Amino acid sequence: MNIGLIAHDAKKKLMQNFCIAYRGILSKNNLYATATTGRLIEEVTNLNVHKFLSGHLGGSQQLSAHIEQNMIDLVIFLRDADSTSDGLNIITICDRHNIPLATNLATAELAIKALERGDLEWRDAYK
Repeated sequence: MNIGLIAHDAKKKLMQNFCIAYRGILSKNNLYATATTGRLIEEVTNLNVHKFLSGHLGGSQQLSAHIEQNMIDLVIFLRDADSTSDGLNIITICDRHNIPLATNLATAELAIKALERGDLEWRDAYK
């Protein structure tokens, strides 16, 4: 499975901790992230992450294009609900293309456990 990982600045440490906790599951999948988030994940987990540009430099649009082309199976977007940073575009695109999306730690944990159980295998048939 191809997993998109995005985190607003206030949530980057939480994303690192999430990836440490679920390293075993994540290591069995292809990871895609915006530049800073991807670098931070690699630093603490030693996982290989395909890094797009930084979010504000076009990385969010690159990830959005992958979602639109049905190349991403799950998006974990730890967003700061109080942030004025853009992110609604990715949420809208996930909704439009029926891509599972987690926007907080609780749903991210549910999604990663579903991935581990094989609950997202329908994505293979969908492609």
